Amino acid sequence: MIGPMATEIEHKFLIANDDWRNQAVDSRSITQGYLNAHADCSVRVRISGNEANINIKSAALGIERSEFEFPIPLREAQAMLETFCGDKLVSKTRYHVPYADHTWEIDVFDGTNKGLIVAEIELDAVDEVFSRPDWLGREVSNERRYYNVNLIEHPYCNWSARHGDR
Repeated sequence: MIGPMATEIEHKFLIANDDWRNQAVDSRSITQGYLNAHADCSVRVRISGNEANINIKSAALGIERSEFEFPIPLREAQAMLETFCGDKLVSKTRYHVPYADHTWEIDVFDGTNKGLIVAEIELDAVDEVFSRPDWLGREVSNERRYYNVNLIEHPYCNWSARHGDR
């Protein structure tokens, strides 16, 4: 018998200003690559600090998606990224920022996505109410281009400022 499906409920926002930086309690470097990405799901390998995992996530647009995540040995994750992803990686620094009853994750991207900063909040229910800090900008949860899997093929450095992409 198959157990209940794991579900991620997450809102994604742009940042309005840098006021969040004074509230960050920690940070961690993250490098991740995708072993596959198609219409149904993505399979990601991520190294976060000294920990690694493999993640399978539905490709549905919006705040609620199926997600499964499993820890894997760091050396195996490094080998997978090198063997299967090469230079097609997303790298960022993730900051944790407590606010009201939640902890926000602020991703400051580097490399070809330098300049992009995204705030995420994970919730327990789709209709869960949460407080929005003053440093929060426009919600982009329903915009596919802000998903990490899309930043590999369509990096932020290629987005056009004059067309309102940035």
